[in-house]
Amino acid sequence: MPWRELNPMDLKVMFIADYLLGRFNFSELCAAHSISRKTGYKWVARYNADGVRGLDEKSRSRHCQAHLIPFEIKAAIIELRSKGPTTPGPKKIQASLAERFPGQEPPSKTSIYNILKQAGLVTPRRLRQRVAIYPSPLKKADVPNQLWSADYKGQYLTGGGVWCYPLTVMDHASRFLLACESMPSTNFKDAKTAFERLFRTYGMPERIRTDNGVPFASAGRAGLSLLSIWWLRLGIIPERIQPGRPEQNGRHERMHRTLKSTLASPPEIEWGAQQKHFDLFMQHYNHERLHEALGQKTPASCYCSSQRTYPARLPVMRYPSHIEAYVVDSCGVVNRGRLRIYVGNVLKRETVGLERISEGVWEVIFGPIKLGRFDLKDAKDGYIRLNTAVQA
Repeated sequence: MPWRELNPMDLKVMFIADYLLGRFNFSELCAAHSISRKTGYKWVARYNADGVRGLDEKSRSRHCQAHLIPFEIKAAIIELRSKGPTTPGPKKIQASLAERFPGQEPPSKTSIYNILKQAGLVTPRRLRQRVAIYPSPLKKADVPNQLWSADYKGQYLTGGGVWCYPLTVMDHASRFLLACESMPSTNFKDAKTAFERLFRTYGMPERIRTDNGVPFASAGRAGLSLLSIWWLRLGIIPERIQPGRPEQNGRHERMHRTLKSTLASPPEIEWGAQQKHFDLFMQHYNHERLHEALGQKTPASCYCSSQRTYPARLPVMRYPSHIEAYVVDSCGVVNRGRLRIYVGNVLKRETVGLERISEGVWEVIFGPIKLGRFDLKDAKDGYIRLNTAVQA
């Protein structure tokens, strides 16, 4: 004979039946039915008030319906969202409702958002993939070529209807503007060509400071991109400012402000004329314009080329003898015997190093950059993933 399953109403009736028999004191009765004294008293009170019907499950909704938003306010919320050239958010709509309905408290911002969402007037934002925080703190530069800074000044359409991405590169110590070039895109190939030209002309710096945008960084391992990997192989350390902190590259931003003051808005000249304007600006900025921070000298009078020449052949990343070196395969995996360590596709065919930190614990590096750490005991079926917490 199968066991009979009891529903909540049956349990309540059995409790009341035992209560009416009076065989137990109330504490023992509640313990026998596995309920609290508070719940027992509630069931007894409902039974005394309405009999067995009082034991029915009651609705948990509010008895007072004052919290419901009237139809006219809902309609006003949708109207305000669709009114005007811009799209107001819940905070602005709440303020407008207070003006339109002065005798009634407006709904909360959350309620307004839920109404807009139900009406299909909210477009969900795509989550941005964040770039890994660069592990090293930013350093100062006192002499030329210790640090260059690079950035793309905001893109715009030229008079010919072509998008222009001005690439600017500046020496940090002397404020010498090394490049101000009209670029057709921000891809790796175009950026590499521009920097190759700079390295052949002025030599190579020790470090280059940028923001976290393309092509300087990526959402891959340690934020490395093809451009920053190329710099590392040349012996140049890439520095990245923190997201949302443009003041960490303040000298470059100040130069952009000066450049912007010389540009027409909107730009109406052709591509060639735009580059000619940039060339004239560089001539004025470097050789004619006195700089207060340089003691009223020109940047050109304070700059000299780097002694680090651009090599004819790209060097291979090398490591000390105590570090194991491995070439990453085409899938972004390091194969160490039967162990497979995924380091990322951006590093495929590059040489990374494995340095032993403690018993069974290894750190994976690319030049001076720490990619992550792993423990051999965490390997599953010969595969292991890096712990990137060491990057912070």
